[in-house]
Amino acid sequence: MRITGGETRGRTLRFPSGSKERPTSDFLREALFNILGSLQEKTFLDLFAGSGSVGLEAASRGAEEIYFAEKNKELVAVIKKNVQECSFDKNCRIVAGDIELGLRDLFRKEYKFDIIFADPPYNRNLAGETLKLLSKYQLLKKDGVIVIQHSIKEKFSEFINDNFYQADQRKYGDNALTFLKREFK
Repeated sequence: MRITGGETRGRTLRFPSGSKERPTSDFLREALFNILGSLQEKTFLDLFAGSGSVGLEAASRGAEEIYFAEKNKELVAVIKKNVQECSFDKNCRIVAGDIELGLRDLFRKEYKFDIIFADPPYNRNLAGETLKLLSKYQLLKKDGVIVIQHSIKEKFSEFINDNFYQADQRKYGDNALTFLKREFK
C-alpha cells in the first residue's frame, strides 16, 4: 500500500498483517482524489481510518488539517507510525475511540470539515448509521462533501436522509464511492 500522489507519492504505508480489516486500495484512493481535485487549504476527516491511508493521501495532496477517527487500538498505533514516517505530525490529529463519541467531541469543539470520508466495514449497516451521526453532529462546511466508500451490494439510497442528497456515485468492481452534499435550509 503506497501514497499515490502529492508530496509523499510512492511512500509505503504500514498495515498490520493478518488484520481482518480491509484497507482502501491504491487504485480506489487514486480515483477518489482525482475526483476531489485540489485539496489545498482544505480540512479532511477520515472516519473508520484503518491505517490512515486515505487521510495521509489527503495530507500528501495538500490538505491543511486532517483528522483520523479509529477505535481499533492496533490500527491507531499504525496511524501514528504512518503519520510520523510521512512527517505529517503538524497537521494530523487522531481521534481514538468510538466514532460517535469522536464526532460528538469534534462537534462540541465546533470543528467543520471540507471533506468527510467514511469507509465503514461493509455490509453491517454502518454507512446508514454513519450518515445519521453526521446529520446529528453537523461537521460539514457549507460547500463540503461527504464521501462514503461502501459495497455495491448495499442499497445506499435508503441510508440518505432529508439532510443530504447524492451528488455523485462511482462504482469500481465491488466497491462504490458515493458523494453526498448537505441540504442547507
